[in-house]
Parts: sequence; structure tokens; C-alpha cells
Amino acid sequence: MMTTRIFATTLLGAMVLSACSDPEKTGRFLVDPPASSTRVPDRLGTAELKDVSLPEYAADQEVMWQTADGAVRSNPDSLWADNPQRAFSQSLAQEISDISGALVVNEPWPLAEPPRREIEVRVTRALAQANGIYRLSGRYFVSDEGNGGTNHARSFDISVPLSSNQPGDIAAALSRAISQLATQIATLSGPGRTVTTRQSVSNDPFGLDPLF
Repeated sequence: MMTTRIFATTLLGAMVLSACSDPEKTGRFLVDPPASSTRVPDRLGTAELKDVSLPEYAADQEVMWQTADGAVRSNPDSLWADNPQRAFSQSLAQEISDISGALVVNEPWPLAEPPRREIEVRVTRALAQANGIYRLSGRYFVSDEGNGGTNHARSFDISVPLSSNQPGDIAAALSRAISQLATQIATLSGPGRTVTTRQSVSNDPFGLDPLF
């Protein structure tokens, strides 16, 4: 009798575990910007894109959306197919390159010749909102360390209509938002500032004032 009970308990546990780990119930969604017909002049040359900084909820493996009560929710059966930060960063770098002809590569830089510029993107919001809009906002920075180089600090606030709060539609909206952000970075547009790197006043390796 005891053996029968142990067998039944083991069997029930296995069935529960199997139900919880059923791969057919888990959907994995790609970040995949649509092919763009937009073409813009190359204003970046070669550039290294640092890993994009995402809010914690947007960097989570589960696909998130906002409900009417303002909460950000998810379903463990709906996951991103790749690490969200990696997928966002690589898709953005590729999209900038495709539309402008620039050589933009997500870090680490793979070539012996260093890049001319460095791009950093800090996302403050990346969310399928309860109002039916996917919103992607934050700031991006393009730096040029060379003497007389031009540095940019600009904001972005992109809105893409959502068909629904289903994970597939959220993934499609995010992909379109990344495409729009790529165009903004490639054209160095958006509200913000442009600062020119100042040339050093002294070539003295000890940094002494030239008056002395």
C-alpha cells in the first residue's frame, strides 16, 4: 500500500513538472526591425555602439506590457527569443548601418583600426502602454574624441501604435520603434546639444601651463 502511494505521488509530481515545462506553451519573440527603404547620408563613419541601457522591466526576459491600472505585467509563457539588451543593441547597430552606410558595430569593437566615434543610448521608457501606444524614449550620445570633433547629446521620444497587447504585436511595435531611433541617430537629429571638442592648449606631457 505504501509503495502504491509513493508511486502515485511520484507520478503526480512528474505530471505537474511536465505541465509547467511544456515547451509548446512558451512563445519566444524576436526583435526584428522591418527592412527600411530610408537612406540617409553617412554622418558617423565608423562607430562603436555601447550596450544599450534599458529599464529593468525592459531588460527582463519576459515580454512586458502595461494594464489599465498602471501596473507593468508579464506572462512567463511569453519570452524574448534573445537577451533583450543584446537584441536591442545589435538590431539598432545593424539598422543604423543599413540606412546610412556607416559602419556601426555593437561593442566590443572587432577591428584593429579603432572607430572614429562612440555611441551611447540610455533608454528611460520602452513599454507597451495601456493607451495602445508603444513608447520608446530616452537620450543618445555620439562622441568624437579627436581634436575639433563634434559631440552630440540628444533626446528621443518615439510612439508606435499597438494593434493589441499580445506579445507578437508588442515585439513588432518595438522593432518599428528601433528602426525610427536608428534613423534619428544616423541623421544626428532630435532635441539636444552639439558640442565641439576643444583642442588641447599644450603638448607638454606634464600638463604644465605654457606661460611657465
